Amino acid sequence: MKRYALRLVSLAAALGLWQALTSWNIDMWLRFSQFPTVTDVARTFAARVSGPDYWTDLTDSLTRILAGFLLAAVLGVATGVLVARSRLAEDLLGPVLEVIRPIPAIALVPVAILLFPSNEQGIVFITCTAAFFPVLVSTRHAVRALTPMWEEAVRTMGGGRWRILGSVVLPGALPGVFGGLSVGIGVSWICVISAEMISGQYGVGYRTWQDYTVVDYPGVFVGMATIGVLGWLTSTAVELLGRRLTRWLPRTAYVPGARPPRPDRSDRSDRSVTPAAAPASAPAAAEVPGGARSEEARDEHLV
Repeated sequence: MKRYALRLVSLAAALGLWQALTSWNIDMWLRFSQFPTVTDVARTFAARVSGPDYWTDLTDSLTRILAGFLLAAVLGVATGVLVARSRLAEDLLGPVLEVIRPIPAIALVPVAILLFPSNEQGIVFITCTAAFFPVLVSTRHAVRALTPMWEEAVRTMGGGRWRILGSVVLPGALPGVFGGLSVGIGVSWICVISAEMISGQYGVGYRTWQDYTVVDYPGVFVGMATIGVLGWLTSTAVELLGRRLTRWLPRTAYVPGARPPRPDRSDRSDRSVTPAAAPASAPAAAEVPGGARSEEARDEHLV
């Protein structure tokens, strides 16, 4: 509860600073007098939510991002596994993919306009391309980093290629795959919004650009806030799905700023026993739960 309260305080402080800078028209190195205040954005947001256009734009953007991202996830994982497991596939597909990969997905907007008969298909293509390469690269590296001993064990027990793929390759590469998916969903949002601004009809990006052209700056900030919240929700969903599918991974609780516990005085007094009394007290020390906990912590550290 303290951590959630601290996050709320941080968000409230940022909004308060924004409100103060824009209300007082601070113009030093940055021109905050051109910014709308938080109250202006809140009023515009309330007006947008009460109308049908906001929800239509939201539905269109979510449909495009989900279609492109799911297609990129399937194609990226399949291609990454194929390139990592087959030398022939690496020789045939590797050079083509490495040449296309540095090209920004948003630069493919003219290609999408020429290639697809409708803007909707072109936007999904751009979104898929943006998420495809992060998933491909992370899957390829995750598969190549697997321990060969696992595959040899499955072969020793009579397993074939499909058994190795389902029991070793895909489960072992899941952490890396979801790392690529987390990156891919963020890049997808960047590109789908940019594509909607250029060639879209409806959508959050299209509406944000229209607000900019008519100098409706509170509407622009409503669109920006909507994009941020949608991106955070989808990224969180991907992360939670990854944690659920990789429950078997060893995890430790992370406590920021935590210090290791200091040794107790009783422990120092136990270590200061005479050598003659040490053998007699050794069996008793082995039965102390603290010894088991120390061994457990050591094993966890090694993992």
